Amino acid sequence: MLTKRIIACLDVNAGRVVKGVQFEQLRDAGDPAELACAHSRAGADEVVLLDISATRENRATLADTVRRTAQQLFVPFTVGGGIRSLADAVVVFEAGADKVSINSAALADPSLITRIAERYGSQAVVVAIDAKRINGECQFEAYVSGGRKATGRDAVAWAQEAEDRGAGEILLTSMDRDGTGAGFDCDLTRVCSVALNIPVIASGGGGDTQSFVDVFRKGHADAALAASIFHFGLHQLGDLKRSLQSAGIPVRWPC
Repeated sequence: MLTKRIIACLDVNAGRVVKGVQFEQLRDAGDPAELACAHSRAGADEVVLLDISATRENRATLADTVRRTAQQLFVPFTVGGGIRSLADAVVVFEAGADKVSINSAALADPSLITRIAERYGSQAVVVAIDAKRINGECQFEAYVSGGRKATGRDAVAWAQEAEDRGAGEILLTSMDRDGTGAGFDCDLTRVCSVALNIPVIASGGGGDTQSFVDVFRKGHADAALAASIFHFGLHQLGDLKRSLQSAGIPVRWPC
């Protein structure tokens, strides 16, 4: 059985790691390079840095921040935010990223997925999808611009198209659960995982060990991403992995 990955996420705004609730109410969590190093030492299988204001501010990802963070890491490092072209992706890769995450730009121009995949390989292309339930049903709409703009696109259908165009992974965030600690949206993760042949990373709502167990068992996630519970000392990565192992969830060990 393939091991499940635990991914630490760094949401960066103006060069600092921040975290909010449902994409709002941001509070400072620290320096990205320092936090990335701490998460890696604690046992994170990967680290994701998302420059959450780059798209809204119509600017490129902060390359210096990426470079400083990459120098601290010996685990796979994904960077997203403000990547609107192949040239933008090249800058991020040259700054030390192993993968890039694209969201709004991929929906605006799906061929961008293919162009990056053809140059760097599908394993280096993560398509991020921010999804929200429609009228409380098990249907989900994709949002862009940091969760501020509805697209009218079905999130699962968009994930399937992204796979067809060359994406190697889907980073799937539940906007309804983001930052709440109420547990991942296992329905969202499951319908997407079942529909795809590439890994799905669950994001939004991780709060305790059981929420991670549930998203791996019920949601069929390949990986689970969290931020607040690690940044603010609410849960230790090593303890989480030990608990997952005890619950029969295969994880990479030792931390």
